[in-house]
Amino acid sequence: MPRKLVIVESPTKSRTIGGYLGADYDVVSSIGHIRDLPQPSELPAGKREGSVGKFAVDVDNGFAPYYVVSPEKKKVVADIKSRLKDADEVYLATDEDREGEAIAWHLLEVLQPKVPVKRLAFHEITREGIARAMESPRDIDMELVEAQEARRILDRLYGYEVSPVLWRKIQQGLSAGRVQSIALRLVVDRERERMAFQSAEYWDLTASFAAVEGPDAGRTFTARLTSVDGRRVAVGKDFDDRGVLKNDKVFHVTASSAGSLAAGLAGAEFSVAGVESKPYKRRPAAPFITSTLIQEASRKLRLGARDAMRVAQGLYERGYITYMRTDSPTLSGEAVRAARSQAAELYGSDSVAASARVYASSDANAQEAHEAIRPAGDRFRTPDSVRAELRGDEFRMYELIWKRTVASQMADAVGTTSTVRLGAVSGAGHAVEFSASGTIITSPGFLLAYEESREESRYESEKKTHVTEAEERLPQLAEGQAVTASGLEPVSHATTPPPRFTQGSMIKELEDRKFGRPSTYAATVDLIVARGYVRIDKQALIPTWIAFAIVGLMEQHFGWLIDYDFTADMEEDLDRIARGEADMREWLGRFYFGSGADGAEGREEGLKHLVDDLGEIDARAINTFPVGDGISLRVGRYGPYIERERDGETQRASVPDDVAPDELTVARAEELFASQGGEERSLGTHPQTGLPVVAKAGRFGPYVTEVLPEDSKAKPRTASLFKSMQLETVTLEDAVKLMSLPRVVGTAPDGEEITAQNGRYGPYLKKGTDSRTLASEDQLLDIGLEEALAIYAEPKRGRGRTAAPPLREFGVDPVSEKPIVAKSGRFGDYITDGVTNVTIPRGDTVESLTPERAVELLADKRAKGPAKKPAARGAKRAAPARKRK
Repeated sequence: MPRKLVIVESPTKSRTIGGYLGADYDVVSSIGHIRDLPQPSELPAGKREGSVGKFAVDVDNGFAPYYVVSPEKKKVVADIKSRLKDADEVYLATDEDREGEAIAWHLLEVLQPKVPVKRLAFHEITREGIARAMESPRDIDMELVEAQEARRILDRLYGYEVSPVLWRKIQQGLSAGRVQSIALRLVVDRERERMAFQSAEYWDLTASFAAVEGPDAGRTFTARLTSVDGRRVAVGKDFDDRGVLKNDKVFHVTASSAGSLAAGLAGAEFSVAGVESKPYKRRPAAPFITSTLIQEASRKLRLGARDAMRVAQGLYERGYITYMRTDSPTLSGEAVRAARSQAAELYGSDSVAASARVYASSDANAQEAHEAIRPAGDRFRTPDSVRAELRGDEFRMYELIWKRTVASQMADAVGTTSTVRLGAVSGAGHAVEFSASGTIITSPGFLLAYEESREESRYESEKKTHVTEAEERLPQLAEGQAVTASGLEPVSHATTPPPRFTQGSMIKELEDRKFGRPSTYAATVDLIVARGYVRIDKQALIPTWIAFAIVGLMEQHFGWLIDYDFTADMEEDLDRIARGEADMREWLGRFYFGSGADGAEGREEGLKHLVDDLGEIDARAINTFPVGDGISLRVGRYGPYIERERDGETQRASVPDDVAPDELTVARAEELFASQGGEERSLGTHPQTGLPVVAKAGRFGPYVTEVLPEDSKAKPRTASLFKSMQLETVTLEDAVKLMSLPRVVGTAPDGEEITAQNGRYGPYLKKGTDSRTLASEDQLLDIGLEEALAIYAEPKRGRGRTAAPPLREFGVDPVSEKPIVAKSGRFGDYITDGVTNVTIPRGDTVESLTPERAVELLADKRAKGPAKKPAARGAKRAAPARKRK
């Protein structure tokens, strides 16, 4: 019997939707993109030359892309084609963003169905949501497809032209990207600000005050010195990052003046100089969009950007929330009704706003057809009702989305903000004022359900406090009323450097500056972390010295590519293409080949001319950063290190990974020199050569070496200590054994000599070209021929290791039809089906991983395709014109 074929992206989503649609529908997953631009080296022989060969994009003929079905997707495509034979109708139901629209178009191009085709967008995976989508099919939006294609081609041109320059001048394997590089510059620029920062000290006074008479007589409260002789007391925001006061009209309280003021006010008479009260009103936050969800998940749930999107994706695919990639805070009519009804039911009718709240994006390019991220369905399931179905991060994420959505339709929080000013004259004649303020919430409104968190401000301690009715509040005071002061105390403060970005605040920065699209922010932040350009410490993004080198090179030689204003303008240009207001090919032509009419400095020559005319780039200068006092940091092949010339010799010391760039001061560098380049430890005389043997700390760790005569031109025998050895306890006997490596173990029956050696990846045996890994470094010194031959008698498995039993089994993968197991590897635990390997992400463990999650991780890895290889520079060839439906 003919059936209707529905194609979605995710295996999880296909199972959920299939359960709702029933037997008349065949629901299958494409597992993401089915085709993409290939690596130039993977092009057919006839396409590797000419204008298409460099990028798999025909730059000389309208930037026509050359697409191929990804190797790992050929089986998926074959399966879909097989199902298509029995279908009388096809529904392309990929995600409703630009990527999803492009996937639908690629499916149409590859499958070439002869039956009717309809495009569906499932905003939520519920029975009602699917029914609504089935009633409203549409055609593929070619403007969205072209917008995605423009970005894909731009990213290919950008990455393939700039990345090779980074490989040659900094380090192999580095990458550059349109949004990736600008995000990296944001992190580096913030660290530069911290490195240049100079702290300033400022003081104030605090005291406890109490009314002498009245209804609140005797109730104490704390106030802070705010003015002296009519001048506001300086606080942290009044100083610049060099520690200089920006405003000479404020009064800078120093340590000495704070002490004098405290002494002069010891017996002073205080009275109320003024009381001010004004209404307070606060509106609820808008429902979540992609970027705000990631920010709030970072602050409240302590989830990284990638983990937040992974959890949200799972909730969407299982029908708990609406689509999680959106830049519109709009709620549908049914969602508004559901939120208002639930707020009234749970918190009372007085907690609901008088009329429905309408939210709209301030971004003109937002896709308003999409809804905000909210609980799925026409009536929301409360967190308590799903507690048995959801666990851990999934439950906490659903609860967060539910609270935010319901709160968005609730009443404002209202109250009163009060400020009291207390005045006195010191013994030295200085008129001073102390003040205390707070907000009393009288009607909490939406705060009953949810309160949005925020990143801690740089000047958080200088902000006013907010209190509820249940908390301590200011006493009732009247102007002129006498108050007593006690506990007068000078308090020291120091200005703090600009805070580092967290994943949440970085995404907010990208959004505020309009760099990239909200759906890409999580991937962008995750990429700069995964590539090792940035590390995370206590949620803060800290750039590595590699990041400084990358950004420095791009600023010097690709200035307009990494310019903040240009990047924002480029995003606007891409959105104009998406709206049909600009031609993709003309814009790509200006970007790549240049246009003298553009007028922007540097841009008129185009990327191609810029790369072809880089001139001489001094790699050493790019990778060198001054520390001070003649000390420089260099980015080396094996990591960052510091060096200086001292007494005609070059001193070097490696810089540990946990030393942030702003912490590498001259004093810290001296400590590193002292700890790594200190006095050598004499071990004795080598029994065979008669040369002194010493143990030293070196750039790459502790080692032992012979001390040759000054006039000797020979190279001393040197060996690194085993991981089990300590510099302080290594003996002469240990040193002699270490320097005897590599050691001849014996001769095999076939006449080949077997040696034991220590290499970059650990200890191993070598027989001709055949190497086998040893279990420990100690075996290098004591393994015998018989044991070595036994190792060679075993079948070789992955650099000589015998196969270890899997850590855990997860069943059979539905795509490869092979068993999924967890294993332990050199770079950590991973899962594999024997074809695709995936490192187990942070936040998951072998023990917590479910079979469904294992299948999802493998599917995601296949969707991304194989790891990208460096583009081969070859002759250019033409690509065929692309056919579109």
